[in-house]
Amino acid sequence: MDPVKYVYNRFSRKLHLLRDHRVAAPMSSLTSSAPVRGLKIGIIGFGPFAQFLTQTMIKQGHSIRATSRSDYSEHCARLGIPFIRDMDEFLQSDNEVVLLCTSILSLSDVVKSMPFQCLKRPTLFADVLSVKEYPRDVLLQALPPESDLICTHPMFGPESGRDGWHGLTLMYEKVRIRNEAVCSGFLHIFASELIIAQGCKMLEMTCEEHDKLAAKSQFLTHTIGRVLAEMQIEPTPIDTKGFEKLFEVKESVANDSFDLFNGLYVHNRFARQQLKNFEVAFDGVKHKLLDRMNE
Repeated sequence: MDPVKYVYNRFSRKLHLLRDHRVAAPMSSLTSSAPVRGLKIGIIGFGPFAQFLTQTMIKQGHSIRATSRSDYSEHCARLGIPFIRDMDEFLQSDNEVVLLCTSILSLSDVVKSMPFQCLKRPTLFADVLSVKEYPRDVLLQALPPESDLICTHPMFGPESGRDGWHGLTLMYEKVRIRNEAVCSGFLHIFASELIIAQGCKMLEMTCEEHDKLAAKSQFLTHTIGRVLAEMQIEPTPIDTKGFEKLFEVKESVANDSFDLFNGLYVHNRFARQQLKNFEVAFDGVKHKLLDRMNE
């Protein structure tokens, strides 16, 4: 079996086992076709992924406003939403949900810069980072006690979700929820992409469970892709299907910043052991080859 299929199959089996041993949350309220009240959602960090999510949120009838360190005022104007540079003004804009779409490495500085005293109401904070224990801990320490918190990881991006979210996975943990109506409304964004289209596979698990699995899947995939990029592999006239899949992994990882890869390693405590496992496994394969040569 080629390495890409091996990583994918292992991750799929682990998700299957988790589903079998967890009582599934009732999703009828999330996937219902009944109209859902539009939410006032403020987005912090308006890069490509946030822009990708915003397009669907607007179609669903939610009221969006954005802030970011970079100037996205022209892009927001094209979308018909306000871009607010000042963080005080942003938090005073009566958001029901504040969605953090920052990079992993910048999250702590962004949260430290937020004047939470400017909030006008108890607010649901959510994040979409690719690691989960780290943002959970940062936000629990910083948020006002009356603020709710849900940690999510959409297991897709602008490229894989360009034709819709149907069948793609969204992982989430309700870390601290008192306003169930707002929380359900936020999850409904992903559970039912549009009234006429079904949305994501909604997978509820703890942040710890997520990071254990992500270290063995997402981080491992990025590690293999980065190694292949360092080797500067390129297509050949005699490529096998297995090599074509490896090249796709390399190309996919190349579209992501090294900061993302760094964040997956630094802020997922399980990634360090996975990197050690990778090194040991590589050395084991190498030694087997050398031993055979000496037979």
